[in-house]
Amino acid sequence: MSIPVESVLSTAGTGPFQRKLLGIFGLVWAADAMQVLAVGFTAASIAATFKLTVPEALQTGTLFFLGMLIGAALFGRLADRYGRRRVLLVTVACDAVFGLLSVFAPSFATLLALRFLTGMAVGGTLPVDYAMMAEFLPPKNRGRWLVMLEGFWAIGTIIVALAAWAASAAGVADAWRWIFAVTAFPALIGIWLRFWVPESPLYLLKEGRAEEARGVLNQMLRANGQAELPSGATIAVPQGGAHASLFSPMLLRRTVSILAIWFLVSVSYYGVFTWMPARLAGEGFGFVRGYGFLVVVALAQIPGYALAAYGVEQWGRRPTLIGFLLLSAAGCALFVAASDAYLIGGSILLMSFALLGTWGALYAYTPELYPTELRGTGMGAAGAMARLGGLLAPSAVALVIAQSFTAAVGMFAALLLVGALAAFLIKAETKRVALA
Repeated sequence: MSIPVESVLSTAGTGPFQRKLLGIFGLVWAADAMQVLAVGFTAASIAATFKLTVPEALQTGTLFFLGMLIGAALFGRLADRYGRRRVLLVTVACDAVFGLLSVFAPSFATLLALRFLTGMAVGGTLPVDYAMMAEFLPPKNRGRWLVMLEGFWAIGTIIVALAAWAASAAGVADAWRWIFAVTAFPALIGIWLRFWVPESPLYLLKEGRAEEARGVLNQMLRANGQAELPSGATIAVPQGGAHASLFSPMLLRRTVSILAIWFLVSVSYYGVFTWMPARLAGEGFGFVRGYGFLVVVALAQIPGYALAAYGVEQWGRRPTLIGFLLLSAAGCALFVAASDAYLIGGSILLMSFALLGTWGALYAYTPELYPTELRGTGMGAAGAMARLGGLLAPSAVALVIAQSFTAAVGMFAALLLVGALAAFLIKAETKRVALA
């Protein structure tokens, strides 16, 4: 008797096994969010410590995102070749070690090197987390759970905003060291938790390791209170067709379109949230200023994720992504048109809500567009494009922001509209479709 692996996943459902996975992946996902967004929250303090300007201090962001770009492309490919679990253990350990060493950097040059290495590790964890989590979920509610994982990004955002607020209120010297210490702590815990995570059964089946895959599936079934597989049953290997690369004829359109979306959303998101903290912590926009408002902005992300989690299952991945891209563009356009502090504050909250909903839909959609043998590579390529966008945000985008912050936000509105068009060109809907 041959049983399709998706049938086993559907029988297991989503129970204690998936909740434990979500907690483990989510902890490091929150840590990664803190590492990424620390770029904006630490720039002013780093500048004060090393006698730099804020744009010079933001070179930490440039090196961090360069590391993420390389890490995403490299480790995503390694995960498809050598396994998800090995790559996860290596990247999380490096994330914790280099993140913690950043706290003690004696010079700006040392700090730049450590942020680059931390970025490589963080870039490696992000795509592999999602490829692996997707492969342990049934088609029925895979999208919702992937958005829930992305929701830990909001938790990390809130924590780093609170840490920056507390450091500012306490008037501590070298506040950036305290912020980096907070960001490294969850990854340190995550190293040990990751040893519990088994290898993906889909990856094992594709590698011809059927008995190991069977053992992992039985472990999941037992944890969720289901009967183990019958002793004589074999697990059917999913058939996804032959795809030599992300740019094979069958995948070309979706790859080009999805990578364009990742880049455009990333430039817009990091363009806003790399520069907004320093702007609000300083002069702000009337009453819309200070770290307190930044915490409110972070809290606005949570309902964005909640709506994305509902939308990907009820409306589908593609329409939810298009809708959030258009809403994000509307938030940016409202900021440009706003004439008073209330409208400016409302537009910033709308941008936070909609952009994080966009990320939720994007992370749910992308791993489902690729077969198992290319899923890690596809997520790694997407992550690399996102980091390219993040790399440009503190550097190239600074040229536009130097002329006018409002004009830069208007540019982001146009980029997000192009992203919505690219999403429209993808003709695949993956809602409740089995992974190949």
